[in-house]
Amino acid sequence: MDNRCQCSANKQRQLNPILYNILSQMDSGRPTPDTSSHSSVPHRCNCETRRRVCLKRPSVVCKEASAVLVKTVHFMKNLPAFNQLPPSDQFALLKSSWVPLFILGLAQERVDFEVADVPADSMLKKILLNCQESPETEREQPTMAGISKLKSCLKKFWSLDVSPKEYAYLKGTTIFNPDVPDLKAGLFVEGLQQEAQHALSEVVQLLHPGNQERFARILLTASMLQGITPSLITELFFRPVIGQANLLELLVDMLFSRWEGWSSGW
Repeated sequence: MDNRCQCSANKQRQLNPILYNILSQMDSGRPTPDTSSHSSVPHRCNCETRRRVCLKRPSVVCKEASAVLVKTVHFMKNLPAFNQLPPSDQFALLKSSWVPLFILGLAQERVDFEVADVPADSMLKKILLNCQESPETEREQPTMAGISKLKSCLKKFWSLDVSPKEYAYLKGTTIFNPDVPDLKAGLFVEGLQQEAQHALSEVVQLLHPGNQERFARILLTASMLQGITPSLITELFFRPVIGQANLLELLVDMLFSRWEGWSSGW
């Protein structure tokens, strides 16, 4: 089965033959001829896996997302059991769980957002910038496929109408993940996760005594969080705020040292 983007195939068939030859020579490392007398029409791929998008209201949504991220780190920082772990375990759990915890925060705060297509570069611009690689081209850009997955996850949590207590214990089951590699206190982390799951089960039964399936549905919805990549969250919500900085390094700084400065600065 051919998994190639059909838009790309159509594009190759529709390209001006001269431009197509130029691009072929660029890919093979051969010099390119002068293109000043030729023009091209920008092409946009409509496939969700390649359709690049950005926030419609970045100034508003990035501010809301930053507030959720600060609350997420604050939540971790104030967990006594988390603070009892070795620093290396805290770092490993932060690295593996900050994205699902952040998404749970988006769901709890009911942060909604809309996206728009990123304008397509013209063929001539791609040719002229071929030898001038930028950091933006090296990073994975948000696509409509990733956004659809994220929005689907948020809508499922909203349809469940998860309560604050349910969110709190669900975050506990997410943070304390014994499957994270090379944990020094793996058994302790496993016990903490079991305690959080048990507490979540009790809260669900207390708040929804007639709903026998709710606990399983919440955990099943939470499992969707693992399919959303850190690069999607970083590039969509935080790249406009942090520029070229490494977000994970900033999170470590927030968690282990200058918390008060970050809480007032984001």
